[in-house]
Amino acid sequence: MSLRLRLLLMIGVSLSLLWGGVAVWMLRDLDDEMRRTLDQRLAMSARMVAGLVSQNPAAWDTRSGTTGISTLTVPATAKGIACQVSSLRGEVFARTPGTTPAAIATTTPGFAEREIDGEHWRSYTVEAYGFRITTADRLTERDMLLRDVMAAAIVPFVVALIGSLMMLWIGVRSGLVPLERLRQTLARRAPDALTPIPNAPMPRELQPLVDTLNQLLARMREAISRERRLTSDAAHELRTPLTALKTHLQVARITHGKDAETALDYAEEGASRLQHTLQQLLTLAQVEGPFSWDEAQRTDAGEVARLAMRDAAPNASGRFVLVNDEPGVELALPQALAVTALRNLLDNALRHAPAEHPVSLEIQSTQDTVCFRVCDSGSGLSADELTRVTQRFWRRDAGRGSGLGLAIVVAITERCGGSLALAQRPTGGLEARLSLPRTKRIQADKYRASGKA
Repeated sequence: MSLRLRLLLMIGVSLSLLWGGVAVWMLRDLDDEMRRTLDQRLAMSARMVAGLVSQNPAAWDTRSGTTGISTLTVPATAKGIACQVSSLRGEVFARTPGTTPAAIATTTPGFAEREIDGEHWRSYTVEAYGFRITTADRLTERDMLLRDVMAAAIVPFVVALIGSLMMLWIGVRSGLVPLERLRQTLARRAPDALTPIPNAPMPRELQPLVDTLNQLLARMREAISRERRLTSDAAHELRTPLTALKTHLQVARITHGKDAETALDYAEEGASRLQHTLQQLLTLAQVEGPFSWDEAQRTDAGEVARLAMRDAAPNASGRFVLVNDEPGVELALPQALAVTALRNLLDNALRHAPAEHPVSLEIQSTQDTVCFRVCDSGSGLSADELTRVTQRFWRRDAGRGSGLGLAIVVAITERCGGSLALAQRPTGGLEARLSLPRTKRIQADKYRASGKA
């Protein structure tokens, strides 16, 4: 169902129900008011005749010797109304021409209804000055009058309702014109066009939609740019080890003995380097992309440090010196992300530190963060190198490494709300501070309670 049809149905049905309810209410009040007015007419007619009789009661006195109906007659009034003047004993003095005696033959004062020859009559009787005056009219005449009045009231209502629905249709069409323009603007855009939608004059209700679309286009533009840059850098970076690997294999094929073994060793080293680079690229893509990490896993800072040291140096765990001031601290991020970030820092420190010098890892915690402080005794970095070291595929020399380790650490900190700070140590070497968000104490207590349960 289109938005236009939905609006028309919702507003039109609501408007019709509202107007219909008001019409029923108005017609019911009109019916009651008309019946009350007609009853008042009967009563006023009877009282008027009583007032006329009271002005000359002797003319109506039967004791004067006159018998039968008096020669004084009441003129005929409106069609359907009847009047009769009689004594309290039932003697009729005057009656409107053509009146059915049974229709007004009542002795009870007030209003009364009766059916005579298939016709319904309503009468009113009043007693005054020794006389009984009765007025009556046919209910069919009343019903015809009520139908005419209601028809006169309903016709303008129906015309107004139809006109309102037509104006509603026109209003909805004109009101949705800006949305249709926005749709046409998006339909005319090329598939690779990620420029923002122009902020042309538009209703305030559409402005948040346009802003959201522009934000989405900006994120898509940034993501595509990042992917293109990664693809370009990866193609350039992988070309060198692939070329070297191919060259070493060709040398191994055309040589024999020690030269062939050396070429195969170089080929194996190139394959390992290529494998490491591909693994780092996959990790970077997972960190920056919509990868589903296990958010429910408990992340202990000490366990993260132990796993990172094991992965960075499986056969040389003695090169690390761990200082943990506060054990049992939990991190507010998945364990895989924390281990990957810390492992890359430790691997970078081991690669640039002398083999005889240990790498220090210190864990410090505050109320909101956990800081992993990694210190090595290498040659360190200059001020210019510190600004470039986190760029993808940047290496100070042509040594080992893919140039992606610190870029992955930065990507993890940006995703999890942490930070990475690098500084030259006064005594030589590099100091890296990896700050990661800490789980709130209340959340940690709840986690432990649920685990015990």
